Order: sequence, then C-alpha cells, then structure tokens
Amino acid sequence: MDERNGWADDRWGAVADTFARTFADSAELGAAVTVFVDGRKVVEVWDGVADPRTGRAWTQDTAVPVFSCAKGLVSLCAHLLAQQGRLDLDAPVSRYWPEFAQAGKELITSRMVLAHRAGLPALDAVLDFDQIAAWTPVVRAIEEQRPLWAPDTAHEYHGHVFGFLLGEVIRRITGDTPGAFFRRAIGDPLGLRAWIGLPPEEWDARARLVEAERRPPMPGPEHLLTRIVTMNGALVFPGLDEPRGWNDPALLAMELPGAGAVASATGLAGVYAAAVTGIGDRERLLTEDTVTDAVREISSGKGWLGFDAGARWGSGCLLNSAFRPMLGERSFGNDGAGGQFAFGDDSHGVGFAYVTNRMIGHGDARATRLVAAVRACLGA
Repeated sequence: MDERNGWADDRWGAVADTFARTFADSAELGAAVTVFVDGRKVVEVWDGVADPRTGRAWTQDTAVPVFSCAKGLVSLCAHLLAQQGRLDLDAPVSRYWPEFAQAGKELITSRMVLAHRAGLPALDAVLDFDQIAAWTPVVRAIEEQRPLWAPDTAHEYHGHVFGFLLGEVIRRITGDTPGAFFRRAIGDPLGLRAWIGLPPEEWDARARLVEAERRPPMPGPEHLLTRIVTMNGALVFPGLDEPRGWNDPALLAMELPGAGAVASATGLAGVYAAAVTGIGDRERLLTEDTVTDAVREISSGKGWLGFDAGARWGSGCLLNSAFRPMLGERSFGNDGAGGQFAFGDDSHGVGFAYVTNRMIGHGDARATRLVAAVRACLGA
C-alpha cells in the first residue's frame, strides 16, 4: 500500500490487502482500519475521501461518527467502575440513582441494561432535540417510564436509552457525564481520538457520512423500532444532511451516549487494545476476571419483538457469532450503523476497528472480511 495511506507489518499485509480491495470491489468512499496486537499497532491504513463536497482526503487522524460503537465506550466505563469497586453491576440501579426506583423499575440492575433486558428500549415521553441535549429531561423521563416487559424476562435492543441510563449511573458515581468520564479516565490519558460529544475544534476535520444506497423505508413513527432509533421522532435516521442530522455539528457535539460517538479507527481500536492488553508500557484497563464477566452470554435468540438477528450479548457487548464474527469466545465489541465495528480479545491480544463514511445497510460485509483477514494472519 502507498506509504502515505498507512502501513502494515509483514505478517499483517493480508489485512491491508483486504482493505484495499474494498475500494475496488464495493462502493467505499473513505475508510480506515487499525489493528493492535499485544499493545502495538501492526496495521494502520486509510484511504479515500473524507468530505465528498470538497474532495478532502481521509487522513491518519480522520474521525467519523461511529453510532452505536458508543455503547462500547460506555460499557467499558461501567466495567472499569465495577472493577474499582465503585459500581455493582448486579445491584439495583436505585442504589446509585434513588429516583429511578419507581413505576416497576425497583429491581432493575445495570447488568440488565447492559444486556438489553431492562424492558426500557424506548421512552413514552416525547422530548424535543433541545431537551435531549439538556440531559436532565431524558433522565426524568427514564425515572417515570414503566418497563414494557417484566425486567430480565426478555431482551430487545435498548438504543438510546442504554446510553442515557448507564450514563446517569456513571454521572451519579463520578460526577461526570459519560462522555466527560470517558475522556478523563481513558481518552485523554491515552491520547485516543474518540469522543462522546465532539469538541468544536474537531468539527471541521471530521469525515462526512454518505449513503451507498437507499435503505428500506423505516417503519411508521409509532413502530417500536422507529421509536428506538429516533427517540420518538426527535432525531432523524439516517437523515444525514437534514438539520440536526448525523452530519450536523449540533448533533455530534451533544452527548448521545447510546449512539453518538465520533472516532478515528486508531482511536477506537486503541480503546479496545487498552482494555485487553494495555498500549505500549501501560497496564491493561480491564483485568482478565473483568473480561470474563463481560463476555458471559446473557441475551440471545428472539427478542421481545419476535425477531432473532443471530446476535449474542454479554454485559454491554456483542459476542462472537455468525451475526458478528470475531476471533473467539473472549472477543467482545460493538458495531455502529452503516458499517462501523470495533472489538477486543484478550486471548489473542487484539484491538480492532474499522470505520467508514459510506453507510451500507443489510448485507454489508466490509468489516467481516477484515476480521477474517485478521483471523487468518493470527493463524499464519
């Protein structure tokens, strides 16, 4: 690969080659992939266009909205607090947030939220964009919300509520919102280009999202899936270039801890590498026991809506499956709308991330092909 577009160690050339083929074989626009092994970068490649309006090229530092990869950052913060003895994942949320204990939520634990089992995939309250950005109105709506099912008896993707609920637990314990805590505890000390709430100085350098194809229409506004994704219509999806859409700094700057992260490939891969091995001479953030706890399967099979996508969930993370192939039973990660994906695996010492600005829907195999190349290189 051209030196200006990154590099890969000799053993890991197949990952760079697979990445290069995505530009020849698919509708890729701009993208990057980074792989750490045992705390050292072995692949860091990027290519294409970050902003199709101007032709601005993708660079080593280009960050892009990575949607629900944000759940990985929030979950890592929760596990870090649990490891420090500051958060009991199996204690009622109300231990840390007393006002939460109403409307049938008294026994809900943080782990139920992490595994999408709390019965709170969406809120009944209809909040506008400014109320969501203000944080407190969402917290009050969560307090008043009655679960859709008896907690811990079923699972369904918790979308935005996942981030706000766990984020408020983090705030009650640390005094920081989840985006601020992530930067203070992980992002800033390690110099990682990943944020929940993009700083203004980063707005102009970010990649702009585009769609590769028209997606199937979303269900009507009353359908639970639409309510989950749009917070009852306050947010647009994908709505990239609409006011307050996913290319609008007004949205990217606010803390949407369930789906609003912005990161570079190296920043996101670095988060997982830091978690499972440490980076450079730094100790790993999560102990072996903490990872073991995180990767214990809790949710799989048909969700509350009756659909089984094939996903397996641990505590706040996707696990290795046909739905999202990784490296093995110690792999854990999160994906994001349009193709973004990142994971870590402490048994192989790997931190991986692929990010792109060309959003592809159902059938997108770009990240899966790259993970297969990583797997092949590990076995070489």
